[in-house]
Amino acid sequence: MREGVLFEITKDSLETGLRGFPVGYCVTSFVDPMKGLTYVGRPIAELAGKSPIELIYLLYYGEMGDKNQVAHFQHELNKRAVLQDETVKAIEALPKTGHAMDSFAAALLIVGMCEGKGDYREDCLDVIAKLPHIVASVINSHAGWGKTPDPKPEMGYIENFVHMLNVPGAKTPELVQAMRLFNVIHYDHCGGNLSTFVGKAVASGMEHMYGSLAAAMTALAGPRHGRANQDCLEFVQSVLNDVGENAKAADVEKLIRKKLAANELVYGFGHAVLRVEDARATVCYNYCQKHFPNHPLVKIALLLRTEGAKVLKENPKISDPYPNIDAITGSMLMAAGFPYPDYYTVLFGLSRTVGIAIQIVYERLEARGGKGTPIVRPLYFYKARK
Repeated sequence: MREGVLFEITKDSLETGLRGFPVGYCVTSFVDPMKGLTYVGRPIAELAGKSPIELIYLLYYGEMGDKNQVAHFQHELNKRAVLQDETVKAIEALPKTGHAMDSFAAALLIVGMCEGKGDYREDCLDVIAKLPHIVASVINSHAGWGKTPDPKPEMGYIENFVHMLNVPGAKTPELVQAMRLFNVIHYDHCGGNLSTFVGKAVASGMEHMYGSLAAAMTALAGPRHGRANQDCLEFVQSVLNDVGENAKAADVEKLIRKKLAANELVYGFGHAVLRVEDARATVCYNYCQKHFPNHPLVKIALLLRTEGAKVLKENPKISDPYPNIDAITGSMLMAAGFPYPDYYTVLFGLSRTVGIAIQIVYERLEARGGKGTPIVRPLYFYKARK
């Protein structure tokens, strides 16, 4: 796309979810069809080994910080990281029914009511700092895992989060490492994905940061967006049940062809923008091959990676026959010691809220020379129902 080029709006352009229509700028990330996700121009594959605070600094300031700058930033976030007791109690009082993403969205509203400052930049830093405490409180309460331990932000961003999770079983270094990888690769994904766009659209009406993020998380919760990681894991588990953990590539290929012939969905493949394997998925596949090569779900996910792409490439109508990030992350978290898929979308939200909050700061305080973007108001034509 070149600046200044106009896009022709035709009848066929309507009711297509605005797909492909430029509406603004994203200063944090970009998704190239062939190169994949970049944070501030840096490929995600080169950044996946960085610490959460290093990458949050990159997204927030637009450049990598040196050791002292990152340490100062970490110190600033640590001062903001602990929720007030009454805020935690209000989160714990939420109903345990419904999906945990409902609780997460409600918890963000609660934090805004109890601790919001009404300043986009301050609330951005606050919510980023408090997210581990918010999400740990939501998951522990929703799952019935007991009272959330006191935060220890000096441990590290994800180390503190795992410390606060009352996960049944051991909290192993592998779990911390997998959670950390999952976290950093999901921070941001350009400006037009549904949850990010919704959050910015709500903020365009001058809604506060927490209300805007709550709306964004209800958008993320849908099965066509953030909850796809649960669906993909269920698919991998179903394939494992059908072919067994000792299956060969030919067995998985045969099953995929059978499902397609029966018009059944094959989950975890394709992407709206990408035309290659999702670079985030590649990072996670490599991680799983190194750390969990013998886990039954990982073995099946790796076979699906190759055989699914091979079969789907045969259909010329499929523009992206390659795995996306959701194809592997569920299996990775299961193998690492977090076999609770009902909370995988909440973990996604723990991460993605970071990028959305930073993008909201840009659109409210920096865009158009500091004026901010106007309220979102697309045009709809009247059409009589038949």
